[in-house]
Amino acid sequence: MKKVILVAYAACQALIAHSQTAADTTKAPLVKLSGSADVYYRYNFNGNNTDNKTSFTNSHNSFELGMISLKAEHEFKKGSIVADVGFGKRAAEFSYNETTDKTNTAEVVIKQLYVGYQVLDKLKVSMGSFGTHVGYELLDAYLNRNYSMSYMFSNGPFFSTGVKADITISSAWTAMIGVFNPTDFKSASWTNNKYIGAQLGYSSTKAPLKLYLNYLEGKDTSGIQNHQIDFVATYQVNSVLGLGYNGTVSTYNNTRDKEGIESAKQWWGSALYVNLDFNEKVGLTVRGEYFDDKDALKTFSGTDGGNVLAGTLSLNYKVGNLTIIPEFRLDKASVDIFHKKSGTPVGTSPSVLLAATYHF
Repeated sequence: MKKVILVAYAACQALIAHSQTAADTTKAPLVKLSGSADVYYRYNFNGNNTDNKTSFTNSHNSFELGMISLKAEHEFKKGSIVADVGFGKRAAEFSYNETTDKTNTAEVVIKQLYVGYQVLDKLKVSMGSFGTHVGYELLDAYLNRNYSMSYMFSNGPFFSTGVKADITISSAWTAMIGVFNPTDFKSASWTNNKYIGAQLGYSSTKAPLKLYLNYLEGKDTSGIQNHQIDFVATYQVNSVLGLGYNGTVSTYNNTRDKEGIESAKQWWGSALYVNLDFNEKVGLTVRGEYFDDKDALKTFSGTDGGNVLAGTLSLNYKVGNLTIIPEFRLDKASVDIFHKKSGTPVGTSPSVLLAATYHF
């Protein structure tokens, strides 16, 4: 893994040197290199790691490595490229369709890789693999105030691979439309199925308000029709208080069975984020989430279906680019999907963790 990192770093440095010494008299922009890393310790009071039903924190009483990321960005004239790679368990879980061993911390994963072209001043076309436009939370740990992930994030989508057009409608309104492979597949050459994705964004010029309406629909690799509508809102009330909201509904219809009489199934969720920043160093975030899986499609698979209410309290202590995150979380389900160490099924799962993230 050390060799892989050194090779990636050397390649980026060579590209920077080339752009600095290019014969073109026009001043070429340098490659922008950024990165991040995260680590954590988690303790589950039920005494096992099977109680974690969301992404990236599947452990108990163990110090764990999250992910190392290296991201290179370059723009010249109307063209651009973004190359974003990750190493570690978090990256392996993110690309679960491409990785066979989710515990392999040395495996290199392409998180994002796309090229773009500014066709018009207000139209940019990009092709490649991108982090999903759906949802509130993001893959890179340092971009989230809660370290553990929501049920909505964990049930996807994670990323899309295809072509998209980003449109600037006005100073306040933006839009995106794209055609993608089935969700979370970087390669899907064995199927003709595709997804359509779209986003309408609003950013107020008079108030710190942002709104996003997201849509994703298509047939997955097995032919199941999926429609997902997602809404995200953020509002900075003042320098201390900020609010966030995410709501999503994902519907599935088995179009393979033409004679089936079963109606479409769905899961949905809703989460509120309350952010308090007492000063530049100390902040507090409370996340309250309700996740409904009455049709047993996701978290409640193997049961008759149910719902879960999860509350997460995270303290953020910042020292420059380093953030230390002590966190307490309590998940309460309508069905006993959690288990004590003895194997006894229970409906609640309390846990604590301590995480650290760094970015440059």
